[in-house]
Amino acid sequence: MKRFFLLVSVLTFVGSQAVSAQSYISRNAHVWFFSATNMENIEAHNHKVASILNAQTGALTFKMNIKAFEFEKALMQEHFNENYMESDKFPNSDFKGKINNIADVDFSKNGTYNVTVSGKLTIHGITKAVSVPGTITVNDGKVSSKAEFNVLLADYGITIPAAVKNQISKTIKITVDSAYTLKK
Repeated sequence: MKRFFLLVSVLTFVGSQAVSAQSYISRNAHVWFFSATNMENIEAHNHKVASILNAQTGALTFKMNIKAFEFEKALMQEHFNENYMESDKFPNSDFKGKINNIADVDFSKNGTYNVTVSGKLTIHGITKAVSVPGTITVNDGKVSSKAEFNVLLADYGITIPAAVKNQISKTIKITVDSAYTLKK
């Protein structure tokens, strides 16, 4: 009987280690941004963001097509792509980094875990080091992540024409929400 419990304990430990060494993937992560000024609020959503999360190392990547952002008004979307983001010249944005405290996340146990993510964020052809707080949620084997942070447009070479400078905030709030599935 002791051998049976020992065997079950070892198999449970090995099994939990194998699960934590897995990668999770999202093909439809949601990234949106919000600009608030006294004159106008602007919001756009992108539901076609790809992400991979390595549960063992904490490596985390995101990649998105800038033209996939959708706005309430078509004219806003056109100006965003042509005048501000220059989407033909800079079609993608990406993040490559890691969850610094991945050891604090138990992928085999339900819960919401506070994490810090650090890495390189590329927007508009410019790459900057960033570090932001976020959460990883595990619920019955399903993994999701969420983070909110601000981006200063000038840091990424995005200029706002004088004619609309009061309608677009210099700092944009970015929200990232991802639901992952186990990569097979």
